[in-house]
Amino acid sequence: MRPLHIALAALVAAVWGVNFVVIEVGLGHFPPLLFSALRFLVAAVPAVFLVGRPKVAWKWIVGVGLVLGVAKFGLLFIGMDRGMPAGLSSLVLQVQAVFTALFAAVALGERPGRTRVLGMGVALAGIGVAAVDEGAGGPVLAFVLVIAAAACWGVSNVLTRRAAPPDSLNFMVWVSTVPVLPLLGLSLLFEGWDRDAQALAGLDWSGAGIIVYVAWITTVFGFGAWGFLLRHHPASSVAPFTLLVPVFGMSSAALLLDESVSPLRWCAAALLVGGVALTSLAGARRPRDGAPGSPEPEPEPEVARAA
Repeated sequence: MRPLHIALAALVAAVWGVNFVVIEVGLGHFPPLLFSALRFLVAAVPAVFLVGRPKVAWKWIVGVGLVLGVAKFGLLFIGMDRGMPAGLSSLVLQVQAVFTALFAAVALGERPGRTRVLGMGVALAGIGVAAVDEGAGGPVLAFVLVIAAAACWGVSNVLTRRAAPPDSLNFMVWVSTVPVLPLLGLSLLFEGWDRDAQALAGLDWSGAGIIVYVAWITTVFGFGAWGFLLRHHPASSVAPFTLLVPVFGMSSAALLLDESVSPLRWCAAALLVGGVALTSLAGARRPRDGAPGSPEPEPEPEVARAA
């Protein structure tokens, strides 16, 4: 990769990592479900009028929109609102690579190789260490909600692979149109009209800036730049930069939110990042038609996206 493209990949990872800090600050302005709805509304409009018509079937757009937009981000925002730290969230969410590999084995017939199985085991050990660390002094339910968000992310990754969108930015913008109304409905149902109206009435420049960051910077710019890199380089060259996301997430949370990082959490980070690296970058084998168990050439690794 060219030095400029390396810098762009690192910048995207930084933007996605810092996004967890921005989300935590934003939860002080908005209820979690309303916040998530506003994120997708601003990401979709006016971009949806600029990216052209959808380039995949609507069933994939709606499916990914519901699983990724409503379930994954709804659970993540609620988990962080209930006390899951920003830095730890950026780390734990990366277990989506394990869920993706498991769901791909069931839905796509991909048989994980030994390296990928080892990586999954190492990553799960990291989650176990993080759970012990968080369980010692943090809200366990919030931790479980973020794990559930990672599982939903894994499902959306498999759906996205089935959809095979030729333009990742076009796909993400259209996907962003789907969660807005469901999230608004859930917000009215569970968070209440009064709380939502109060948050919107109190919208200031800080709250508007937070919405712009999570919508335009992390979604429109982040996915646009990522799609550009994937069009110019193999996924195996671009994917490793996603491992920087929890590094930026944990360090920015420590610097900007004064989150402490215990030795146990550093151990969890090392295990989880190492396991995700093995899981994401190792190949999987898909049985050939008519010859079950016969390995095909290894596909490109799954390229994870961040919050």
